Amino acid sequence: MNISDKAPVAPYFPNENRYEKMEYQRCGNSGILLPKISLGLWHNFGYNDHFGNARNILRKAFDLGITHLDLANNYGPPYGSAEENFGRILNIDFKSYRDELFIATKAGYDMWPGPYGNWGSKKYLIASLDQSLKRMGLEYVDVFYHHRPDPETPLEETMSALSQIVKQGKALYIGLSRYSPEDTEKAANMLREMGTPLLIHQSKYSMFEREVESALMPKLSELNVGSIVFSPLAQGMLTNKYVNGIPDDSRAKKNNTYLNLEAVEDKLDQIKALHQITLERGQKLSQMAIAWLLNNPSVTTVLVGASSPHQLEENIGSLSQLQFSDEELEKIEAILK
Repeated sequence: MNISDKAPVAPYFPNENRYEKMEYQRCGNSGILLPKISLGLWHNFGYNDHFGNARNILRKAFDLGITHLDLANNYGPPYGSAEENFGRILNIDFKSYRDELFIATKAGYDMWPGPYGNWGSKKYLIASLDQSLKRMGLEYVDVFYHHRPDPETPLEETMSALSQIVKQGKALYIGLSRYSPEDTEKAANMLREMGTPLLIHQSKYSMFEREVESALMPKLSELNVGSIVFSPLAQGMLTNKYVNGIPDDSRAKKNNTYLNLEAVEDKLDQIKALHQITLERGQKLSQMAIAWLLNNPSVTTVLVGASSPHQLEENIGSLSQLQFSDEELEKIEAILK
């Protein structure tokens, strides 16, 4: 991406009706309402991507009532570039609307060389957030996540760092990502004792990846902690792209790190069967996959990515048909077994 891009772009004036169609849900036992669909900036916002497209995606998101934007220190590539580009767009288009946005960032994966640029030490987490705030041009984020559990650092140290961050005013709320049900409960209890309740937990969840249903989701409900789920489309498998087989230009045939040919081939029969249900519902497979997740009362919001404003609009279309009949749910369950 050319970060000095000065191509003329029309001034942004948000849709005045942006909150009329979006649906919002309370996040755990808090005062926060989150849109049922949130936007992740993992892909398509780094220096290697098109700045104008990233800007248009964010404009479209806000116009659609998506107030929750999810980043991390290592999103890019290169690391940090998604936050930097988001900061530029925020300053240009959304400076007057900062209080209408719920901005998240995370730390927990490798970010810089040496022993202090990874995992969950107090030194790493506080330094990382300071860097993130500088990149985005923010005084605070709305929620700061520990991106993954650290098996070596004492849980007390990590939670103490997160609580300190809130008390310093650098984040309003705390979240966890990829924590087990047991560690989530331990962390939530520690944070509560420190006076910093856990707001939300982020985990991978889709029709094809349902491990969280057995223990994590019930635990989050028991703890009154919100749930944001990512990879709802199983890296693109739960889209119309594969209903007629594997296209030659698909990620599955490009040896993508997160999606391989064997994984798609293994799911093709299920993909085609699910597609038949979507035809009866008048939805695309991606829309039904998102609606199915939101049918779970433990899910607060579904985190989607988007490569274009149109793709984001398509995902939002899932909200127009969230209900499932008992027969549809039984058919889906039979397919997924």
